[in-house]
Amino acid sequence: MADAPSLTRGRAGPDVAAFFRRYAALAALIVLLAFNFAVTPHFVSLQTLNVNLTQVATIVIVSVGMTLVIATGGIDLSVGSLMAIAGALAPLIFLSPFGVAHPALGDLLAFVLPVAVVGLLGAFNGWFITRFQVQPIVGTLVMFIAGRGIGQVLTNGNLQVFHNPTFQFIGLGRVLGVPFQVIVMLVIVGLAAWTVRRTLFGRHILAVGGNERAARLAGVPVARVKRWVYAISGLCAGLAGLVVVSINSSSDANLVGLGMELDAIAAVAVGGTPFTGGQASVIGTLIGALLIQLLRYTLLANGVPDAAALVVKGVIIAGAVWSQQRGRTA
Repeated sequence: MADAPSLTRGRAGPDVAAFFRRYAALAALIVLLAFNFAVTPHFVSLQTLNVNLTQVATIVIVSVGMTLVIATGGIDLSVGSLMAIAGALAPLIFLSPFGVAHPALGDLLAFVLPVAVVGLLGAFNGWFITRFQVQPIVGTLVMFIAGRGIGQVLTNGNLQVFHNPTFQFIGLGRVLGVPFQVIVMLVIVGLAAWTVRRTLFGRHILAVGGNERAARLAGVPVARVKRWVYAISGLCAGLAGLVVVSINSSSDANLVGLGMELDAIAAVAVGGTPFTGGQASVIGTLIGALLIQLLRYTLLANGVPDAAALVVKGVIIAGAVWSQQRGRTA
């Protein structure tokens, strides 16, 4: 009888730890919001809300694709370069003689073709990884290097400046006062969360990441699943690239998407999706991206240099990875 209390505590301990790991990012976000409400000047305003949401929207869009890739046990270093390619292609289309002569069709093609092209390049990443059985970090490193070069070749390394209200609606437009890019972000998050939870494809993603060999023996088309998640990651990156250039009214292949792969990986890590695969928390990724953005805003608004904010971001990512590791060994 003396052993019963200790057994109860042994069972309760991991449950508490799992609860903390699952909701730590959300709890931290709530605490940070409360701090800003109490301390940060002018935090409670629509302008502040719009600033934070618009700055985080592209990160979330890319991070959703990254979440699916990581859920299969992979990684995608090419997303920033794919953003640069999409951002370079769009102005080339609507500024071309054809686009000028047929503005409606040119704008439509500027939305569709760049996203389709980088989606195919994402699918190439998946094909390269599965066909030659290379590590995802190596397979996507190829496009990470070559992709930005492709963007620079397309534009001859020049800055493309434009004014196209129709195209720029994706980054600057509003619907009932809500930034359109935020609506796009929420739609993508909702679709991805539904896919992971409710569809056969979502179950296949988790099966591949959980145990690839067992998934293959169970009849899951492992190679096809991987190619699709890298294609989806490319599509998300392409869409984010269009948002970025539309906001800036210009496209610079040297800068569009620079470092985005790191921001996306950070959001996924903080959101609770383990790098070992087999699990995916799309809503967690959204919360992780919001947390990182709000933390950076909080530090800057309270006089902390941006360099220090980057250090804090690194510490948070390290803490998230450490928490995942503890969860696996518990």
